[in-house]
Amino acid sequence: MPFNGFSPLISSQLQYLLNHFPHTIQIEQAWSGTRYFPGSLDRFTLLIPYCLDYIKWDIIYNAEFPLAAPDVIFGPEDDGFHPFLVVGREEGDSRLVKNSLTDWNNKDPSRLLALVMELRDKYRSYQERRVGEVDDDRLKFEISTIISREGIEMHMSSGVEKPGEVKFAVPLMDMNINKMVLGCPWSHPQKIYLQVIYPVGRKYAPAISAPRLKLMCTPELKALFSIDEVKLPAWLDGMCMAEYLPHLEELLQRQVLEAVTLIDVRRQFIEALSPVIGRPLEADPVFCRKASFLVCSGPFTFLVHFFLSTQFPKQRPSLMFQSIQVMFFSLSQPFSFIHESVARKILRHASGANPFFIVRHASGANSFFMCHLSRIPVSLLILGGVRIRSLQILSCIAYLISYFSRAAYSW
Repeated sequence: MPFNGFSPLISSQLQYLLNHFPHTIQIEQAWSGTRYFPGSLDRFTLLIPYCLDYIKWDIIYNAEFPLAAPDVIFGPEDDGFHPFLVVGREEGDSRLVKNSLTDWNNKDPSRLLALVMELRDKYRSYQERRVGEVDDDRLKFEISTIISREGIEMHMSSGVEKPGEVKFAVPLMDMNINKMVLGCPWSHPQKIYLQVIYPVGRKYAPAISAPRLKLMCTPELKALFSIDEVKLPAWLDGMCMAEYLPHLEELLQRQVLEAVTLIDVRRQFIEALSPVIGRPLEADPVFCRKASFLVCSGPFTFLVHFFLSTQFPKQRPSLMFQSIQVMFFSLSQPFSFIHESVARKILRHASGANPFFIVRHASGANSFFMCHLSRIPVSLLILGGVRIRSLQILSCIAYLISYFSRAAYSW
């Protein structure tokens, strides 16, 4: 799609950059820097992913000289980053090296991509050099044990107001998750990373403490696998990253494989609903996280939406009942009474010690109720035998739907 405000040459390079960059890159802001073409945008700020964070670079074109190569302004912390300048051994001996700006061709849409990727590679080398210069024996040892791992990125940050620290982004598991998901919609490879942060510059630290650890992943992977549910193994005294990573990768591999198998479990659950409330109106065909059904009871028609988490069946599903008719009828009766009535009815129907559902009302353009299967025993939700144990759940769902349709007439 065209970028409004940019000239066709800049627009084509931006489109090529966003479509072909191996990571998700963003444009934070754009503005005009010319007095003669005030409506023409010719400069912008790029958010470039690096080390599980973003670095901000300003790309400065000149609308008055469209054939010229752009300038690049780096962040304030990187005043020592001179990617195309080689400093010789003798003082004052420096020279420029051939780079993506040397033979710039503004008609080639791939040139901006080549420039950003080259600068990012040199920025990575620059950060590795900065980290290598840190006078910290423990940090030097950690680097020596993991430097052979492919794809590791590191970043050195320091300042007057905050202590210095070194951050590592360690890619985990050499497995192609994209190929494991049938009908995978992802355009970029999905990865899981371990962020490791070491404090530096503390010469008189009382004891060697464990680094700060955090699991992170590409945003699209959350549709399959909840990284927040993973409990990190304990970091033992005297442990280094080379010892810690194999245990973590083994744990993650098991959980990712389980997450892939749970897609079929969710699909079986949605299919098991069809004999009770009919075929779904629409459903998530890849991850089977959502399904919507159109339910009719006499003249009363409403929608039932099912929401399944990545941890289903360990985590209970949620149901949403939606009908504009309910918004009209519900004005005559307090919702608190409806909640208690539904809960008591379901409690008697289930013949259990606790209600199967928690029902709450939410306001909006249409009136609807969210019902959480909050207290069903986990054994009932394990669909190893869909035709046996899940029948109790399906029976309860069918009763709730029938009660919802009957109650609409009295509201």
